[in-house]
Parts: sequence; structure tokens; C-alpha cells
Amino acid sequence: MTQMRVIEPVADLLRQPEGPRDRQLLYGEAVVAADEIDGFTRITSEKDSYPGWIRTDHLGPIEPQTHWIVAASTHAYERADLKSPDLTSLSFGSRIRALSEKKGFLETSLGFIPAVHAVPAYSRLTDPVAAAELFLGTPYLWGGNSRFGLDCSGLVQACLLACGVPCPGDSGDQEKVLGNPVPSGTQAQRGDLLFWKGHVAWVAAENLLLHANAYHMAVALEAMDQAIARISEQGDGPVTAHKRL
Repeated sequence: MTQMRVIEPVADLLRQPEGPRDRQLLYGEAVVAADEIDGFTRITSEKDSYPGWIRTDHLGPIEPQTHWIVAASTHAYERADLKSPDLTSLSFGSRIRALSEKKGFLETSLGFIPAVHAVPAYSRLTDPVAAAELFLGTPYLWGGNSRFGLDCSGLVQACLLACGVPCPGDSGDQEKVLGNPVPSGTQAQRGDLLFWKGHVAWVAAENLLLHANAYHMAVALEAMDQAIARISEQGDGPVTAHKRL
């Protein structure tokens, strides 16, 4: 077993080599690597113990991380100059090592990243719904975990981890371990989570949900009563849990 880190902006975590994507990992995230087969390495993600396979060339040696990306997404530039060529893009939650800071940019091995888009590695946010609002309009992607595409549980996990709250990667596991059940008939409030079989949504306000969903194919705001009715009518059943963190 070897500790390593992800060196691609977004890397698919596969069920088996060349298999379907279950989740994704972001640049700088730590993993524990085991055996390698035909260019794929079996790993376990350190953030949530999610197992799977990742392309071996998407992994590199572990290194101390000084900052993480708090903007929805950012660019790494060739120089500490916003007009210089952009070299790559990183999502919210990516972890970086700053070598220096100059002219408002963090120098990294990827290029120069606007310092305003990052916070120190120890920093945590306080409002997961505010973090989720950063993702509004992000395209829906099954198993996605980044600003470039995510699903319902990926959105919840990204926002809770940013606030320092441990969170599994799949909605079924999230329903089991997150928060406390809210008694039936209690008014939903901002920051609550509603669960269905295979789906989860943030409560953004009294009758407003914020969720990554295949109906809108995006992270979207939707009236809660309309969403509950729509999800039931399309055959996915009733709300299975109302949880408060």
C-alpha cells in the first residue's frame, strides 16, 4: 500500500479497469494505492474510503498541500498575468501546493493560480448550501464530483467536505449517516437534506430545493412541492428521509 495523489484536474474512479465510472477524484486528493493491472491502479480514496480503479498515469507522489480551490473553478496560467495563456483548469475542492506568491497569483507546478480563488489548506467553509449555490448551472454527470459535471451525491459531498463534515460518496450511504431524522410534519429549513431512493437534494429555503438532477441535466433550484410531485410521478417514489445536520 502506497499513499499517492491525483495529478489530473479530474480523474474517473472506475468499478474495474476499463469499467464504468462510480465517482471522480480531484487534483491533489490523496489515495492509498494497491496493485496495478494493465495501466490501472486499485486505490482507496482517503477522503471517504471509496474504492475503485484509476488510471496509473493519473497518480503521482504525495506532497504537502498548502491551499485548496474555493472558487467554483479556476485557471492555472503560464505566468502571473491574467492575459498569459491558461494551461489547465481546476474545480472547487482541488488541492494545490503553492511554491510562492507573486502579483496576486500562487505559483504551482501547474502554473500560476489567482490567489483569490484559493484558501489555506486548513480553512473550512461554514454554509454548505452557499457552497452548493456556487455550482448552479453545472451540468449533470453521473458519478461526477467537479464543477465540470456532478451528480446529486457529488454535490452534497463536495459541499460538506468543504465545511469539514465527513461525507460518503453515494446518496444511499449519505442517507444512513448524515444528520438526524426530522419529525414528520416539521417545516424544512435551509441546510436540511431530502432523500429519495437514489437521490438527494439540499433544502435552500422553505419551499426550495437545490440539487443536481437529470430532469434539468444541471444543478438547479426547484420548488420543493413540485419536485416531490415530479419525482413521484416519474416513478422514483416518495421522499425516504428528511435529515437535519
